[in-house]
Amino acid sequence: MTDGGGEKKSRRARGDGGVRWDETRQRYIAEKTVGFDGRGKRIVKTGTGTSESAALRKLRERIREYEAGLMPAAHRVTVAQVCEDWLKFERSDVGEKTKEGDSDKYRVHIKPHLGGRRLKDLRPDEVDKWLLKLSSALSTSTLKQVRSVLRRSINRAVKRGLAERNVVDLCPAPKGRTGRPSKSLTLQQASDILEKTRKHHMHPYIAVSLLVGVRPEEVRALRWDRVHLDEDTPYIEVWRSVRAGGDTKTKKSKRTLAVSGYVAAMLERQRQAQAKVRARVGDHWQENDLVFPSLVGTEQDAHNVRRMFRDALRLVPGIDPDEWVPYELRHSFVSILSERGMPVEEISRLMGHKGTAVTELVYRHELRPVIESGASVMDSVFPLSVEEADEDTEDEEDDDNDAA
Repeated sequence: MTDGGGEKKSRRARGDGGVRWDETRQRYIAEKTVGFDGRGKRIVKTGTGTSESAALRKLRERIREYEAGLMPAAHRVTVAQVCEDWLKFERSDVGEKTKEGDSDKYRVHIKPHLGGRRLKDLRPDEVDKWLLKLSSALSTSTLKQVRSVLRRSINRAVKRGLAERNVVDLCPAPKGRTGRPSKSLTLQQASDILEKTRKHHMHPYIAVSLLVGVRPEEVRALRWDRVHLDEDTPYIEVWRSVRAGGDTKTKKSKRTLAVSGYVAAMLERQRQAQAKVRARVGDHWQENDLVFPSLVGTEQDAHNVRRMFRDALRLVPGIDPDEWVPYELRHSFVSILSERGMPVEEISRLMGHKGTAVTELVYRHELRPVIESGASVMDSVFPLSVEEADEDTEDEEDDDNDAA
């Protein structure tokens, strides 16, 4: 066999398939029959290239993809396409906020860096470099969430025959930027806030959050029909939140909590103040029976609540408003109870946690500088007085001197 210049060429291996020159496309085309479909029609795979060897190489790739069960057009699928497919179909049953968050992570962090890359060509080292680049700007938690969006998108593609493996599984998320640590108020700070913000319209909200420990999303969704102030022991029913569907975070979060006399008084004050606002607004008021609504009766936005909370903190000397968010009132509730000796199991029940692990690891900012329980137990087991210890030390010194 000779090429167009008359030079003799080596024979291709048996089973490589045929190669022909396409004058119109100015490329070599390699073809091979790999099987027959249900109607008995031949299944032909092709590969093209500027040389015979390149065309055969492409043909072998197409055959390998076919034997691996991949879809015919899998080699053209991009990372952006599989992510958008996952967002459209597999995220259709989640809440709008969750779906929006996943979409933002794809749009901001995945598409600009990896979106145009063909999925079959994506390599683990590319993913490692991409994650490392993001780690300087994102917290560890956010970085893991971004990686999860890409990993689950490719998992869907693998199940549908668009990829042989998920390379993201080989690339753990590195440690991200150090985030803003949560904190709690000291007893003095909490007292100052309750005292100095008393005339601010956010004071009842602050009192409920700090003295009852309710989550911000639960406070915003609290309705008057769940507030019982005329009982011998006033209480509120924390059965709703502003989360998707209006349900609480977990089943344990749905709880009924007694409130202190001060909180009951502040809720009554809020009821009266709200009646005045309703009368002033008139027809613009939208009745939703909310305890802490907007100026027209609608559900409060989290950003507005944070802004008004910080506005109230400006009345408190020694407190930097920009360093605090409403959620840290809940942290402070836990720490104050802990400092006063309440068992963590009871605190966990008040918080609506499934168990004590979250209460211990996340919320319990101990205010005591020293943990005394271990020393107390040891003192009871080994009741050795200081005087006895000093006497033993003196006896040892005398023995040493005699020996010398």
